[in-house]
Amino acid sequence: MDVVAEETQQPAKGGNKEKKGSFWKELPVLIVVALVLALIIKTFVVQAFYIPSESMENTLLTNDRVLVNKLVYHTRDIERGDVVVFSGVDSWDGEFQLEEPSNPVAAFFRWVGTAFGLVPGEKDYIKRVIGVGGDHVKCCDDKGRITVNGTAINEESYLYPGNVPSDRFFNITVPPGRLWVMGDHRSVSLDSRSHQGDPGGGSIPVGQVIGRAFVIVWPFDRVTSIDIPETFAQPALNALGGSVPMVAGFGLAVPLVLVRRRWLGRKR
Repeated sequence: MDVVAEETQQPAKGGNKEKKGSFWKELPVLIVVALVLALIIKTFVVQAFYIPSESMENTLLTNDRVLVNKLVYHTRDIERGDVVVFSGVDSWDGEFQLEEPSNPVAAFFRWVGTAFGLVPGEKDYIKRVIGVGGDHVKCCDDKGRITVNGTAINEESYLYPGNVPSDRFFNITVPPGRLWVMGDHRSVSLDSRSHQGDPGGGSIPVGQVIGRAFVIVWPFDRVTSIDIPETFAQPALNALGGSVPMVAGFGLAVPLVLVRRRWLGRKR
């Protein structure tokens, strides 16, 4: 029987120590690269957010963590029923107050924690979109329901148990480029209803929206997707708000066609 001899190189003395030393030297670089990549993803793609208040119960509970898709609204418009995170900087007062960090180190860790959804951001809000630009949103009809463009929405699937759709009257046509937003726990939510005296009548600018919350990721026993309730799929909701651009287009097109016909008639 032929036996093939295989030569092996004996590890040099101290080789393991060099490898271990190399690992510890590279570890800070790996950490920095990981943080940079995570921040890039957080800035442009998806970000984790901490739920600090009761305003979205029972859809979202205090201390839940959700992932927010920052790309989705580059491919489609914001829709009624979406749960969105938006910035309230220079506009809405916080629903909760955080103490300012006592020193730069604490401030840094606060920033990191906020960036990765470990602690709440004081000026970030999470609410459900009830009306988009052009919608006529009103509370309430004779059955106590909120109406959008004259059509009642059925909120039983997400409204906090025991809450009414609203204990405050409102009647607004949402300005273009803005949104009417409300928390699911209506009795404690400081939402569009609480800011009716502000510019926009309580609505928020679309440009302040950070992204759409699409899944709960923590705690593990609450992991689930955050879907748009079926009531917002009613075709009648688009009777006014969704057709405003088309109606305006027809309104401009008809006079132009008539002018063109008259001009052609004179030429003949």
